Amino acid sequence: MCGVCGCGEGHSHSHDHDHDHEHPHDHHHHEHDAAHAHAPGLTQARMVQIEQDILAKNNRYAAENRRYFSERGMLALNLVSSPGSGKTTLLTETIALLKDDLDIAVIEGDQQTARDAERIRATGVPALQINTGKGCHLDAHRVGHALETLQPKDHSLLFIENVGNLVCPSAFDLGEAHKVVILSVTEGEDKPIKYPDMFHAADLMILNKTDLLPYLDFDSEQCIQYAKQVNPRIKILSLSAKTGEGMDSWLRWLKAELELQRIDYA
Repeated sequence: MCGVCGCGEGHSHSHDHDHDHEHPHDHHHHEHDAAHAHAPGLTQARMVQIEQDILAKNNRYAAENRRYFSERGMLALNLVSSPGSGKTTLLTETIALLKDDLDIAVIEGDQQTARDAERIRATGVPALQINTGKGCHLDAHRVGHALETLQPKDHSLLFIENVGNLVCPSAFDLGEAHKVVILSVTEGEDKPIKYPDMFHAADLMILNKTDLLPYLDFDSEQCIQYAKQVNPRIKILSLSAKTGEGMDSWLRWLKAELELQRIDYA
């Protein structure tokens, strides 16, 4: 669990004016450091308590974010995956297809660099980079402060691209409507049972890079079966962000989910 993995030791935001700065909001001081210190004197029970406290505090911030989204009729999605799944490419292609019809904003999470946020900004939509340093996931506190800077429009679609990791992000609610897990066919069909917490937490699985299936020994049906085994309610879409095959189903799902948020807002 993240509480003992050593993550969370400081973070910064990279904003549209192209400089990084440390988070100024001391009243929301992030308390990961206490749990992540590998102190020899900490008992297992104490470490579990610290982890529970961190998650409880995160859940309070997530509730604030969820209220923010609800009051504005926004659809917020938490995109999670392993590194190299094609998450950012899927995002840029999705934006290109939707930006003329919808207001879109993006929060990008990475341990270092602003490369992905720069790719998103090149599409013409606003994006804010959160660099987590050693941190292996985004949390609701960081997302809440990113919203203060990003100021997404009412009734908009917000993508939160999490740090590439199929472990820790599963435990941290960001206030999103749905977790969307992206799995590339290059990764192996057993990922859902190797990382069950993430697939159990997700509402939608996107099986990406299907254009490569003729060249791989990948059993799509077995992968889907594993995902359903872990999470019987999970929805599954297969597509190729590179060729566009299957993208229509993804776009329809996005528009339908956004419309639900707008109806609730009204």
